[in-house]
Amino acid sequence: MSTPGSTHSAPQPVALPIRHSGLPWLALSLVGVIADQASKAWVVANFQLYETRTLWPMLDFIHTRNTGAAFSFLANAGGWQRWLFAVLALGVSGVIVVWLRRTVAALQPLLVVGLSLVLSGAVGNVIDRLRLGYVVDFVAAHWNNHYFPAFNIADSCITVGAGLLILDALLSGRAKVAGGQ
Repeated sequence: MSTPGSTHSAPQPVALPIRHSGLPWLALSLVGVIADQASKAWVVANFQLYETRTLWPMLDFIHTRNTGAAFSFLANAGGWQRWLFAVLALGVSGVIVVWLRRTVAALQPLLVVGLSLVLSGAVGNVIDRLRLGYVVDFVAAHWNNHYFPAFNIADSCITVGAGLLILDALLSGRAKVAGGQ
């Protein structure tokens, strides 16, 4: 502990060079956003609203709109949810960018890839919410007449990213137990 007149001070943290942080992985986020927005633009340009085309026996393309969140949660809430979900996505995106900046990418590759994918999905869908007031969804997986809610590339990025975050947490926890911590 140092006092105002002492010559010793607490060591200052060394800033992590950006190239070693997770920030270079923002390029993956950008690719995800571009793929998401390009695919949605293609669907809007080539499909009427609710038009469906079967790709495989269990997979359809459908042009649909989601004013809610995952699984159309709050879709019929009157419009205020658009702003709530946009603010939440922007807040989460900011936290993820800070987290990526503070993470040593080489030591936690699953974490930085997972965060980058979640970020791309959040940004891809928030662009739709702010620009259109809804999210364009177009992939419909089903088994006979049992349909999973329609989704898009941004949703897929969020899902895969969340899976990688869970895997990273499990592996990190296992490593701590093995190391005796």
